[in-house]
Amino acid sequence: MSCFNNITTNAGGIPLLISTRTTVGTETIDIAMGFRRIQPVGYFTVRISDVIPADATTTLPVTLTLNGTTRQLTLPNGENVTAAELLNVSAVLVWNDRFNGSLMLMSRTVV
Repeated sequence: MSCFNNITTNAGGIPLLISTRTTVGTETIDIAMGFRRIQPVGYFTVRISDVIPADATTTLPVTLTLNGTTRQLTLPNGENVTAAELLNVSAVLVWNDRFNGSLMLMSRTVV
């Protein structure tokens, strides 16, 4: 008998989502993904097609938009991710904590 029968998080692997646009606003920087038939639970990777420009205000918080829902991206300690943490970054690994409603930045890949 296997003790792993009930584990369904990322059962098919870690989903890769490609962003459709990065919008630098006056209050946030939003990384948007197109509509997907999935709502990733657990880990997922976002390939950022438009990296955050170096001249962006580095203190702006970063949000992710998926399926029309925008959520704040945070660090594991709960602090907001800012543009400074994602300058020249082309991919991020994110943990979607559906129980607490948070998205946590777990790692990033610099261009």
